[in-house]
Amino acid sequence: MADKRDYYQVLEVDRDASPDSIRQAYRRLAKKYHPDINNQPEAEGRFKEINEAYAVLSDEERRAAYDRFGHAGLEGMQFDSDFGLGDIFEQFFGFGMGGPRRRRAPRRGANLRYDLSLTFGEAVFGAEKEIEFNRQEICTRCNGGGSEPGTSPVRCQNCNGTGQVKQATFFGTMVRTCPTCGGVGETISTPCHNCRGRGLERINIQKTITIPAGVDEGTQIRISGEGEPGVNNGPHGDLYVVIRVKPHRYFRRRNQDILLDLAINIAQATLGAQVAVPTLEGDEMLTIPAGTQPGKVLRLKGMGVPYLRRNGRGDQLVLISVEIPTSPTAEQRILLEQLAETLGTEVRPQERGFLDTIKDMFGSLID
Repeated sequence: MADKRDYYQVLEVDRDASPDSIRQAYRRLAKKYHPDINNQPEAEGRFKEINEAYAVLSDEERRAAYDRFGHAGLEGMQFDSDFGLGDIFEQFFGFGMGGPRRRRAPRRGANLRYDLSLTFGEAVFGAEKEIEFNRQEICTRCNGGGSEPGTSPVRCQNCNGTGQVKQATFFGTMVRTCPTCGGVGETISTPCHNCRGRGLERINIQKTITIPAGVDEGTQIRISGEGEPGVNNGPHGDLYVVIRVKPHRYFRRRNQDILLDLAINIAQATLGAQVAVPTLEGDEMLTIPAGTQPGKVLRLKGMGVPYLRRNGRGDQLVLISVEIPTSPTAEQRILLEQLAETLGTEVRPQERGFLDTIKDMFGSLID
């Protein structure tokens, strides 16, 4: 890797260059160093270097890997085997480098996306879900050939079966993919009645998939080989199931912890109590310490969300609020007045507001 030049230097652009700037730089340099135009000995090597740099910097994923790790970051990345020297040039200018062009290589099919809605509990504990989606498959009538059974493709008259045509340009004679047959060398005289010559038909797929415990909003589950079929006998793409989680009536989630707001009365807060607290697995008894203040966070260990890739679970955090009677009964009023006489009338200003206390507690989650 050490002998390779920096790709940004190769294309003569800054590292923060926009995709349009990279594209324009490639067009300019590719024209300048194309071997059919430039007869200098180093032109072909320079042109290959320009193509390689553009193949990386024009792809968002490859560029990100290169920016972070340099050439070493590209090791093991899959480059499209049908994306050769002349392909990028033909993409921009409509013709290739000349000479015979190989038939199209197998290419992997496109990925598909499926949005799956789960209840809060299904996301926490996992579930088996039935999904149904559409994708293309090889036509069952023509077996993907595109021709009506009993007929066969015929040699393309435009390119005489070579898949290529020559074109005179101001650069000289260039070879380009035949526009009539798309480089296949054959045309379909009698298209299949089922797929109309495409070789593919759209079908419904039903699958049962396993949702692991602990998924969250936006989690993606990859199901290998369930995407669109490949081109020229290439492999299928993948299906990505994107998780959407419905809100719960009582619970919220913070990473692997489940949050619950719990209102207690002033007697429970003052004297302490044992109360039944709802969890996703039924009620659990929780001790309210005497003198509990509003905003106190109490913890139910191990009652939270399972970790996706390791053992263990988070906790359930119970945020305490104290419910003040708005319409006390006559008996309650008498009792409160008696209590008020024992408490006195002194008030104390607080340095921090109640909402600030709540933010602090949810930031640190200190019991």
